[in-house]
Amino acid sequence: MELTRRAVSLGGLGLLASASTLPANALEAPLIDPIEASDEFWTAVEAYIFGYPLVTTEMTRRVITNVQKAEGTKGPMGHIIKLREYPNASFKDVTAPNADTLYTTAFVDVAKEPWVLSIPDMKDRYYLFPMLDGWTTVFQVPGKRTTGGGAQSYAITGPSWEGELPKGVTEYKSPTSIVWILGRIYCDGTPEDYKAVHQLQDECTLVPLSAYGKDWTPPPGKVDPTIDMKTAVREQVNRMDAIEYFTLLCELMKNNPPTAADAEAIEKFAQIGIVPGKEFDKSKLDAAFIKRIPDFAFHRIMLHFKFSDGDVSDVNGWGYTTKTGVYGTNYLQRALITAIGLGANRPQDAVYPTSLKAKEGLLGRAYHGSNKYVLTFPKGQLPPARGFWSITMYNDQYFFVENPINRYSISAREDLKTNADGSTDIYIQNESPGAEKESNWLPAPKDKFILMMRIYWPDDNPPSILNGSWIIPPVKKA
Repeated sequence: MELTRRAVSLGGLGLLASASTLPANALEAPLIDPIEASDEFWTAVEAYIFGYPLVTTEMTRRVITNVQKAEGTKGPMGHIIKLREYPNASFKDVTAPNADTLYTTAFVDVAKEPWVLSIPDMKDRYYLFPMLDGWTTVFQVPGKRTTGGGAQSYAITGPSWEGELPKGVTEYKSPTSIVWILGRIYCDGTPEDYKAVHQLQDECTLVPLSAYGKDWTPPPGKVDPTIDMKTAVREQVNRMDAIEYFTLLCELMKNNPPTAADAEAIEKFAQIGIVPGKEFDKSKLDAAFIKRIPDFAFHRIMLHFKFSDGDVSDVNGWGYTTKTGVYGTNYLQRALITAIGLGANRPQDAVYPTSLKAKEGLLGRAYHGSNKYVLTFPKGQLPPARGFWSITMYNDQYFFVENPINRYSISAREDLKTNADGSTDIYIQNESPGAEKESNWLPAPKDKFILMMRIYWPDDNPPSILNGSWIIPPVKKA
Protein backbone atom coordinates (compact mmCIF):
# COMPACT_ATOMS: atom_id res chain seq x y z
CA MET A 1 0.00 0.00 0.00
CA GLU A 2 1.69 3.18 -1.17
CA LEU A 3 -0.17 6.22 0.15
CA THR A 4 1.23 9.11 -1.86
CA ARG A 5 0.46 12.76 -1.24
CA ARG A 6 -1.16 13.11 -4.64
CA ALA A 7 -3.36 10.04 -4.15
CA VAL A 8 -4.65 11.26 -0.82
CA SER A 9 -5.15 14.81 -2.06
CA LEU A 10 -7.23 13.57 -5.01
CA GLY A 11 -8.99 11.16 -2.71
CA GLY A 12 -9.96 14.01 -0.43
CA LEU A 13 -11.62 15.80 -3.33
CA GLY A 14 -13.47 12.61 -4.18
CA LEU A 15 -14.66 12.32 -0.60
CA LEU A 16 -16.34 15.69 -0.81
CA ALA A 17 -17.93 14.80 -4.12
CA SER A 18 -19.32 11.50 -2.85
CA ALA A 19 -20.07 12.39 0.76
CA SER A 20 -23.53 10.81 0.68
CA THR A 21 -22.02 7.35 0.22
CA LEU A 22 -20.10 7.38 3.51
CA PRO A 23 -21.04 7.22 7.20
CA ALA A 24 -21.90 10.54 8.79
CA ASN A 25 -18.59 10.91 10.62
CA ALA A 26 -16.71 10.71 7.32
CA LEU A 27 -17.66 14.35 6.75
CA GLU A 28 -15.75 15.53 9.80
CA ALA A 29 -12.66 16.19 7.69
CA PRO A 30 -9.32 16.41 9.51
CA LEU A 31 -7.68 19.80 9.52
CA ILE A 32 -4.47 19.20 7.62
CA ASP A 33 -3.03 20.28 4.31
CA PRO A 34 -2.08 17.02 2.55
CA ILE A 35 0.41 18.75 0.29
CA GLU A 36 2.33 20.28 3.19
CA ALA A 37 2.43 17.20 5.43
CA SER A 38 5.78 15.49 5.92
CA ASP A 39 6.80 12.02 4.79
CA GLU A 40 6.63 11.05 8.44
CA PHE A 41 2.94 11.91 8.45
CA TRP A 42 2.19 9.68 5.46
CA THR A 43 4.14 6.82 6.99
CA ALA A 44 2.14 7.19 10.20
CA VAL A 45 -1.13 7.16 8.25
CA GLU A 46 -0.04 3.96 6.51
CA ALA A 47 0.93 2.43 9.86
CA TYR A 48 -2.44 3.35 11.33
CA ILE A 49 -4.25 1.67 8.44
CA PHE A 50 -1.95 -1.35 8.68
CA GLY A 51 -2.67 -1.81 12.39
CA TYR A 52 -6.40 -1.02 12.36
CA PRO A 53 -7.54 -4.68 12.27
CA LEU A 54 -5.25 -5.82 15.08
CA VAL A 55 -6.15 -2.91 17.36
CA THR A 56 -9.87 -3.31 16.60
CA THR A 57 -9.77 -7.05 17.23
CA GLU A 58 -8.08 -6.48 20.59
CA MET A 59 -10.56 -3.82 21.67
CA THR A 60 -13.40 -6.11 20.57
CA ARG A 61 -11.88 -8.95 22.58
CA ARG A 62 -11.61 -6.76 25.68
CA VAL A 63 -15.27 -5.73 25.57
CA ILE A 64 -16.66 -9.16 24.73
CA THR A 65 -14.60 -11.06 27.32
CA ASN A 66 -14.83 -8.57 30.21
CA VAL A 67 -17.39 -10.62 32.19
CA GLN A 68 -17.35 -13.36 34.82
CA LYS A 69 -19.42 -15.87 32.86
CA ALA A 70 -20.75 -16.42 29.37
CA GLU A 71 -24.09 -14.70 29.04
CA GLY A 72 -25.79 -13.04 26.09
CA THR A 73 -23.25 -11.64 23.62
CA LYS A 74 -20.29 -11.80 26.01
CA GLY A 75 -18.13 -14.41 27.67
CA PRO A 76 -14.67 -14.73 29.28
CA MET A 77 -11.64 -15.95 27.36
CA GLY A 78 -11.96 -19.65 26.57
CA HIS A 79 -15.73 -19.73 27.15
CA ILE A 80 -18.13 -20.52 24.32
CA ILE A 81 -20.59 -17.66 23.85
CA LYS A 82 -23.93 -19.01 22.68
CA LEU A 83 -26.31 -16.41 21.35
CA ARG A 84 -29.74 -17.90 21.93
CA GLU A 85 -31.57 -15.48 19.66
CA TYR A 86 -30.73 -12.94 17.02
CA PRO A 87 -29.04 -9.74 18.29
CA ASN A 88 -31.37 -6.76 18.69
CA ALA A 89 -30.99 -3.03 18.13
CA SER A 90 -29.10 -2.57 21.41
CA PHE A 91 -26.20 -4.75 20.17
CA LYS A 92 -23.14 -2.54 19.57
CA ASP A 93 -20.20 -4.91 20.12
CA VAL A 94 -19.58 -5.56 16.41
CA THR A 95 -20.57 -3.55 13.35
CA ALA A 96 -22.94 -5.13 10.82
CA PRO A 97 -24.22 -8.06 12.93
CA ASN A 98 -26.50 -10.61 11.26
CA ALA A 99 -30.02 -11.81 12.04
CA ASP A 100 -29.88 -15.11 10.18
CA THR A 101 -27.64 -17.31 12.30
CA LEU A 102 -27.02 -17.90 15.97
CA TYR A 103 -23.46 -16.95 16.77
CA THR A 104 -21.47 -19.58 18.64
CA THR A 105 -18.20 -17.83 19.34
CA ALA A 106 -15.16 -17.60 21.58
CA PHE A 107 -11.88 -15.79 22.02
CA VAL A 108 -8.86 -17.90 22.95
CA ASP A 109 -5.19 -17.17 23.55
CA VAL A 110 -3.06 -19.92 22.04
CA ALA A 111 0.28 -18.43 23.15
CA LYS A 112 0.77 -20.92 26.00
CA GLU A 113 -1.03 -24.00 24.69
CA PRO A 114 -3.48 -25.09 21.99
CA TRP A 115 -7.22 -25.08 22.41
CA VAL A 116 -9.43 -27.88 21.08
CA LEU A 117 -12.78 -27.07 19.47
CA SER A 118 -15.21 -29.95 18.96
CA ILE A 119 -18.25 -29.55 16.72
CA PRO A 120 -21.19 -32.02 16.84
CA ASP A 121 -22.87 -33.72 13.90
CA MET A 122 -24.76 -30.91 12.16
CA LYS A 123 -26.43 -33.29 9.66
CA ASP A 124 -27.96 -31.17 6.87
CA ARG A 125 -27.98 -27.85 8.72
CA TYR A 126 -25.86 -25.04 7.28
CA TYR A 127 -23.10 -23.82 9.57
CA LEU A 128 -19.54 -22.50 9.50
CA PHE A 129 -16.92 -21.87 12.19
CA PRO A 130 -14.36 -19.48 10.70
CA MET A 131 -11.25 -18.92 12.77
CA LEU A 132 -9.75 -15.43 12.59
CA ASP A 133 -6.28 -14.43 13.67
CA GLY A 134 -5.55 -11.09 15.30
CA TRP A 135 -5.24 -9.41 11.90
CA THR A 136 -8.75 -10.62 10.88
CA THR A 137 -7.43 -13.20 8.40
CA VAL A 138 -9.66 -16.28 8.24
CA PHE A 139 -6.93 -18.90 8.50
CA GLN A 140 -9.31 -21.87 8.67
CA VAL A 141 -13.04 -22.36 8.25
CA PRO A 142 -14.57 -25.72 9.17
CA GLY A 143 -18.18 -25.85 8.03
CA LYS A 144 -20.81 -27.35 5.78
CA ARG A 145 -19.01 -26.22 2.63
CA THR A 146 -15.49 -27.27 3.62
CA THR A 147 -15.60 -30.16 6.09
CA GLY A 148 -19.17 -31.46 5.86
CA GLY A 149 -21.76 -32.02 8.53
CA GLY A 150 -20.21 -34.78 10.64
CA ALA A 151 -18.75 -34.43 14.13
CA GLN A 152 -15.17 -33.08 14.13
CA SER A 153 -12.43 -31.80 16.47
CA TYR A 154 -9.68 -29.25 15.84
CA ALA A 155 -6.66 -28.17 17.86
CA ILE A 156 -5.92 -24.49 17.32
CA THR A 157 -2.19 -24.10 17.86
CA GLY A 158 -0.02 -21.01 18.27
CA PRO A 159 2.61 -19.75 15.81
CA SER A 160 5.52 -21.54 17.49
CA TRP A 161 3.77 -24.59 18.98
CA GLU A 162 5.15 -28.04 18.26
CA GLY A 163 3.89 -31.31 19.69
CA GLU A 164 1.60 -34.29 19.26
CA LEU A 165 -2.16 -34.24 19.22
CA PRO A 166 -4.71 -36.86 20.29
CA LYS A 167 -6.02 -39.22 17.64
CA GLY A 168 -8.90 -37.75 15.66
CA VAL A 169 -7.91 -34.14 16.36
CA THR A 170 -6.82 -32.06 13.36
CA GLU A 171 -4.32 -29.23 13.81
CA TYR A 172 -5.17 -25.71 12.67
CA LYS A 173 -2.17 -23.43 13.21
CA SER A 174 -2.93 -19.80 13.95
CA PRO A 175 -0.46 -17.10 12.81
CA THR A 176 -1.21 -15.14 16.00
CA SER A 177 -1.89 -15.74 19.69
CA ILE A 178 -5.29 -14.03 19.52
CA VAL A 179 -7.86 -16.29 17.87
CA TRP A 180 -11.50 -15.42 17.36
CA ILE A 181 -13.74 -18.40 16.65
CA LEU A 182 -16.75 -16.79 15.00
CA GLY A 183 -19.13 -19.69 14.51
CA ARG A 184 -22.53 -19.29 12.88
CA ILE A 185 -25.34 -21.84 12.80
CA TYR A 186 -28.30 -21.12 10.53
CA CYS A 187 -31.66 -20.75 12.25
CA ASP A 188 -35.06 -19.79 10.87
CA GLY A 189 -35.97 -17.84 14.01
CA THR A 190 -38.95 -19.97 15.07
CA PRO A 191 -39.17 -21.28 18.66
CA GLU A 192 -38.82 -24.85 17.37
CA ASP A 193 -35.67 -24.12 15.40
CA TYR A 194 -34.17 -22.05 18.19
CA LYS A 195 -34.52 -25.14 20.42
CA ALA A 196 -32.83 -27.38 17.84
CA VAL A 197 -29.91 -24.99 17.35
CA HIS A 198 -29.54 -24.51 21.12
CA GLN A 199 -28.95 -28.24 21.44
CA LEU A 200 -26.23 -28.11 18.78
CA GLN A 201 -24.62 -25.13 20.50
CA ASP A 202 -24.61 -27.01 23.81
CA GLU A 203 -22.83 -29.93 22.17
CA CYS A 204 -19.97 -27.70 20.99
CA THR A 205 -17.00 -27.87 23.35
CA LEU A 206 -13.84 -25.80 23.77
CA VAL A 207 -11.02 -26.88 26.10
CA PRO A 208 -7.28 -26.31 26.44
CA LEU A 209 -5.27 -29.24 25.06
CA SER A 210 -4.13 -30.23 28.57
CA ALA A 211 -7.79 -30.75 29.55
CA TYR A 212 -8.89 -32.59 26.41
CA GLY A 213 -10.70 -35.81 27.27
CA LYS A 214 -11.04 -34.77 30.90
CA ASP A 215 -13.86 -33.33 32.97
CA TRP A 216 -13.05 -29.62 32.74
CA THR A 217 -14.96 -26.48 33.59
CA PRO A 218 -13.69 -23.10 32.36
CA PRO A 219 -12.75 -20.78 35.25
CA PRO A 220 -14.77 -17.60 35.76
CA GLY A 221 -13.51 -14.49 34.06
CA LYS A 222 -12.06 -11.42 35.76
CA VAL A 223 -13.82 -8.10 35.21
CA ASP A 224 -11.67 -5.04 34.52
CA PRO A 225 -13.70 -1.98 35.63
CA THR A 226 -11.54 0.35 33.50
CA ILE A 227 -12.82 -1.15 30.23
CA ASP A 228 -15.54 0.91 28.56
CA MET A 229 -18.48 -1.48 28.12
CA LYS A 230 -20.93 1.09 26.74
CA THR A 231 -19.20 2.86 23.85
CA ALA A 232 -19.14 1.02 20.52
CA VAL A 233 -15.74 -0.58 19.84
CA ARG A 234 -15.21 1.34 16.61
CA GLU A 235 -15.72 4.62 18.46
CA GLN A 236 -13.27 3.56 21.16
CA VAL A 237 -10.63 2.80 18.54
CA ASN A 238 -11.27 5.93 16.51
CA ARG A 239 -10.99 8.29 19.46
CA MET A 240 -7.47 7.11 20.39
CA ASP A 241 -4.71 9.57 19.57
CA ALA A 242 -1.70 8.32 17.63
CA ILE A 243 0.46 7.75 20.73
CA GLU A 244 -2.15 5.59 22.45
CA TYR A 245 -2.93 3.74 19.23
CA PHE A 246 0.66 2.94 18.22
CA THR A 247 1.62 2.03 21.79
CA LEU A 248 -1.13 -0.59 21.83
CA LEU A 249 -0.25 -1.78 18.32
CA CYS A 250 3.38 -2.40 19.29
CA GLU A 251 2.35 -4.21 22.45
CA LEU A 252 -0.02 -6.46 20.48
CA MET A 253 2.59 -7.31 17.86
CA LYS A 254 4.73 -9.03 20.49
CA ASN A 255 2.43 -12.08 20.43
CA ASN A 256 0.63 -11.34 17.18
CA PRO A 257 3.45 -10.79 14.71
CA PRO A 258 3.09 -9.47 11.17
CA THR A 259 3.63 -11.96 8.36
CA ALA A 260 6.74 -12.34 6.23
CA ALA A 261 4.86 -10.55 3.44
CA ASP A 262 4.63 -7.46 5.68
CA ALA A 263 8.42 -7.07 5.90
CA GLU A 264 8.62 -4.08 3.55
CA ALA A 265 5.92 -2.18 5.42
CA ILE A 266 7.39 -3.02 8.82
CA GLU A 267 10.81 -1.75 7.75
CA LYS A 268 9.22 1.53 6.73
CA PHE A 269 7.26 1.88 10.00
CA ALA A 270 10.47 1.60 12.02
CA GLN A 271 11.21 5.17 10.93
CA ILE A 272 8.42 6.39 13.22
CA GLY A 273 9.19 4.10 16.16
CA ILE A 274 7.00 1.08 15.32
CA VAL A 275 9.01 -2.13 15.63
CA PRO A 276 7.38 -5.54 16.32
CA GLY A 277 8.50 -6.94 19.66
CA LYS A 278 9.52 -3.54 21.03
CA GLU A 279 7.79 -0.68 22.84
CA PHE A 280 6.60 2.20 20.70
CA ASP A 281 9.23 4.95 20.50
CA LYS A 282 7.02 8.04 20.56
CA SER A 283 10.04 10.33 20.29
CA LYS A 284 10.16 9.54 16.58
CA LEU A 285 6.65 10.86 15.93
CA ASP A 286 6.03 14.58 15.41
CA ALA A 287 3.81 15.79 18.25
CA ALA A 288 1.92 18.06 15.85
CA PHE A 289 0.35 15.04 14.17
CA ILE A 290 -0.70 13.02 17.23
CA LYS A 291 -4.40 13.88 16.98
CA ARG A 292 -4.54 14.39 13.21
CA ILE A 293 -3.20 11.02 12.11
CA PRO A 294 -6.18 8.93 13.34
CA ASP A 295 -8.72 11.30 11.78
CA PHE A 296 -7.03 11.38 8.42
CA ALA A 297 -6.29 7.65 8.37
CA PHE A 298 -9.86 6.64 9.17
CA HIS A 299 -11.19 8.89 6.43
CA ARG A 300 -8.77 7.25 4.02
CA ILE A 301 -10.07 3.85 5.09
CA MET A 302 -13.70 4.79 4.49
CA LEU A 303 -12.84 6.45 1.19
CA HIS A 304 -11.71 3.04 -0.07
CA PHE A 305 -15.34 1.94 -0.21
CA LYS A 306 -15.92 4.36 -3.09
CA PHE A 307 -12.46 4.58 -4.65
CA SER A 308 -11.15 1.03 -4.22
CA ASP A 309 -9.15 0.51 -7.43
CA GLY A 310 -11.19 -2.61 -8.19
CA ASP A 311 -11.46 -4.01 -4.67
CA VAL A 312 -15.13 -3.06 -4.45
CA SER A 313 -17.57 -3.47 -7.35
CA ASP A 314 -20.55 -1.14 -7.85
CA VAL A 315 -23.50 -2.83 -9.53
CA ASN A 316 -26.84 -1.01 -9.63
CA GLY A 317 -25.97 0.91 -6.48
CA TRP A 318 -24.75 -2.17 -4.60
CA GLY A 319 -21.12 -2.17 -3.58
CA TYR A 320 -19.58 -5.53 -2.87
CA THR A 321 -16.26 -7.29 -2.83
CA THR A 322 -14.97 -10.79 -3.23
CA LYS A 323 -11.77 -9.80 -1.42
CA THR A 324 -12.57 -10.66 2.19
CA GLY A 325 -11.19 -13.02 4.81
CA VAL A 326 -7.73 -13.27 3.23
CA TYR A 327 -6.04 -9.96 2.38
CA GLY A 328 -2.30 -10.42 1.89
CA THR A 329 -0.75 -6.94 1.79
CA ASN A 330 -3.96 -5.16 0.77
CA TYR A 331 -4.03 -3.20 4.02
CA LEU A 332 -6.62 -0.65 2.95
CA GLN A 333 -9.11 -3.34 2.00
CA ARG A 334 -8.46 -5.18 5.27
CA ALA A 335 -9.01 -2.01 7.28
CA LEU A 336 -12.21 -1.14 5.40
CA ILE A 337 -13.73 -4.56 6.06
CA THR A 338 -12.72 -4.21 9.72
CA ALA A 339 -14.52 -0.86 9.92
CA ILE A 340 -17.78 -1.88 8.25
CA GLY A 341 -17.96 -5.66 8.67
CA LEU A 342 -15.57 -6.99 11.30
CA GLY A 343 -15.41 -10.78 11.12
CA ALA A 344 -16.15 -11.07 7.40
CA ASN A 345 -15.81 -14.50 5.84
CA ARG A 346 -13.94 -15.68 2.79
CA PRO A 347 -15.93 -14.97 -0.41
CA GLN A 348 -16.53 -18.69 -0.98
CA ASP A 349 -18.49 -18.63 2.27
CA ALA A 350 -20.19 -15.25 2.04
CA VAL A 351 -20.47 -12.12 -0.09
CA TYR A 352 -21.96 -8.96 1.40
CA PRO A 353 -23.34 -6.50 -1.21
CA THR A 354 -23.99 -3.16 0.49
CA SER A 355 -26.11 -0.27 -0.74
CA LEU A 356 -26.00 3.26 0.63
CA LYS A 357 -28.21 5.04 -1.89
CA ALA A 358 -31.16 4.42 -4.21
CA LYS A 359 -30.89 4.48 -7.97
CA GLU A 360 -32.43 7.65 -9.41
CA GLY A 361 -31.64 7.91 -13.11
CA LEU A 362 -27.92 8.38 -13.63
CA LEU A 363 -27.42 9.44 -10.04
CA GLY A 364 -28.27 8.12 -6.60
CA ARG A 365 -29.46 9.61 -3.36
CA ALA A 366 -28.79 8.38 0.17
CA TYR A 367 -31.57 6.25 1.61
CA HIS A 368 -33.91 8.08 3.96
CA GLY A 369 -36.91 6.85 5.91
CA SER A 370 -39.08 9.67 4.61
CA ASN A 371 -39.16 7.85 1.26
CA LYS A 372 -40.52 4.46 0.18
CA TYR A 373 -38.38 2.05 -1.84
CA VAL A 374 -38.80 -1.25 -3.63
CA LEU A 375 -36.32 -3.94 -4.68
CA THR A 376 -37.67 -6.26 -7.36
CA PHE A 377 -36.17 -9.66 -8.11
CA PRO A 378 -37.30 -10.93 -11.53
CA LYS A 379 -38.79 -14.42 -11.73
CA GLY A 380 -36.21 -17.07 -10.93
CA GLN A 381 -33.55 -14.50 -10.00
CA LEU A 382 -33.52 -14.46 -6.21
CA PRO A 383 -29.95 -14.34 -4.83
CA PRO A 384 -28.19 -17.64 -5.80
CA ALA A 385 -26.99 -19.18 -2.53
CA ARG A 386 -26.37 -22.75 -1.46
CA GLY A 387 -26.45 -21.70 2.19
CA PHE A 388 -28.93 -18.82 2.54
CA TRP A 389 -29.47 -15.20 1.51
CA SER A 390 -30.93 -12.20 3.31
CA ILE A 391 -31.13 -8.39 3.20
CA THR A 392 -30.38 -6.58 6.47
CA MET A 393 -31.37 -3.07 7.53
CA TYR A 394 -28.78 -0.89 9.34
CA ASN A 395 -28.62 2.71 10.42
CA ASP A 396 -25.82 4.85 8.95
CA GLN A 397 -23.38 3.45 11.53
CA TYR A 398 -23.98 -0.21 10.53
CA PHE A 399 -26.09 -1.16 13.54
CA PHE A 400 -29.61 -2.62 13.73
CA VAL A 401 -32.65 -0.35 13.72
CA GLU A 402 -35.57 -0.70 16.13
CA ASN A 403 -38.88 -1.39 14.42
CA PRO A 404 -42.42 -2.46 15.42
CA ILE A 405 -42.14 -6.06 14.15
CA ASN A 406 -38.54 -6.67 15.35
CA ARG A 407 -37.44 -7.60 11.85
CA TYR A 408 -33.83 -6.68 11.10
CA SER A 409 -33.44 -8.74 7.94
CA ILE A 410 -35.66 -10.25 5.28
CA SER A 411 -35.15 -13.52 3.41
CA ALA A 412 -36.94 -16.53 1.98
CA ARG A 413 -37.90 -17.65 5.50
CA GLU A 414 -40.47 -14.80 5.61
CA ASP A 415 -42.54 -16.78 3.08
CA LEU A 416 -42.23 -14.00 0.53
CA LYS A 417 -45.19 -13.39 -1.74
CA THR A 418 -44.60 -13.25 -5.49
CA ASN A 419 -46.29 -11.10 -8.11
CA ALA A 420 -48.43 -12.43 -10.95
CA ASP A 421 -45.40 -12.46 -13.28
CA GLY A 422 -43.34 -14.46 -10.80
CA SER A 423 -41.21 -11.53 -9.63
CA THR A 424 -40.68 -10.73 -5.94
CA ASP A 425 -40.92 -7.22 -4.46
CA ILE A 426 -39.17 -6.25 -1.24
CA TYR A 427 -40.77 -3.15 0.34
CA ILE A 428 -38.22 -0.96 2.14
CA GLN A 429 -39.89 1.82 4.11
CA ASN A 430 -40.59 3.19 7.57
CA GLU A 431 -44.31 2.42 7.74
CA SER A 432 -45.96 -0.92 7.05
CA PRO A 433 -47.01 -1.40 3.42
CA GLY A 434 -50.21 -3.07 4.65
CA ALA A 435 -51.13 -6.50 5.93
CA GLU A 436 -51.11 -8.13 2.49
CA LYS A 437 -47.54 -6.98 1.81
CA GLU A 438 -46.07 -7.15 5.31
CA SER A 439 -44.37 -10.52 4.67
CA ASN A 440 -42.22 -8.67 2.10
CA TRP A 441 -41.55 -5.61 4.31
CA LEU A 442 -38.08 -4.64 5.53
CA PRO A 443 -38.71 -1.88 8.12
CA ALA A 444 -36.58 1.27 7.79
CA PRO A 445 -35.81 4.02 10.34
CA LYS A 446 -37.11 7.55 9.95
CA ASP A 447 -33.73 8.88 8.89
CA LYS A 448 -30.73 7.57 6.93
CA PHE A 449 -30.06 3.87 6.56
CA ILE A 450 -27.89 1.28 4.81
CA LEU A 451 -28.80 -2.06 3.24
CA MET A 452 -26.61 -5.15 3.30
CA MET A 453 -27.31 -8.33 1.39
CA ARG A 454 -25.82 -11.60 2.64
CA ILE A 455 -25.22 -14.46 0.25
CA TYR A 456 -23.84 -17.38 2.23
CA TRP A 457 -22.09 -20.14 0.32
CA PRO A 458 -22.67 -18.39 -3.03
CA ASP A 459 -23.46 -20.79 -5.82
CA ASP A 460 -20.39 -20.90 -8.05
CA ASN A 461 -22.44 -22.15 -11.01
CA PRO A 462 -23.87 -19.45 -13.28
CA PRO A 463 -25.67 -17.27 -12.46
CA SER A 464 -23.22 -16.49 -9.63
CA ILE A 465 -22.19 -13.34 -7.83
CA LEU A 466 -18.65 -14.74 -7.58
CA ASN A 467 -18.05 -14.30 -11.31
CA GLY A 468 -20.50 -11.47 -11.95
CA SER A 469 -22.98 -13.58 -13.92
CA TRP A 470 -25.77 -12.78 -11.44
CA ILE A 471 -26.73 -9.10 -11.49
CA ILE A 472 -28.12 -7.47 -8.33
CA PRO A 473 -31.28 -5.44 -9.10
CA PRO A 474 -31.33 -1.76 -8.14
CA VAL A 475 -33.36 -0.35 -5.24
CA LYS A 476 -35.75 2.29 -6.56
CA LYS A 477 -38.16 4.79 -5.10
CA ALA A 478 -41.64 3.29 -4.94
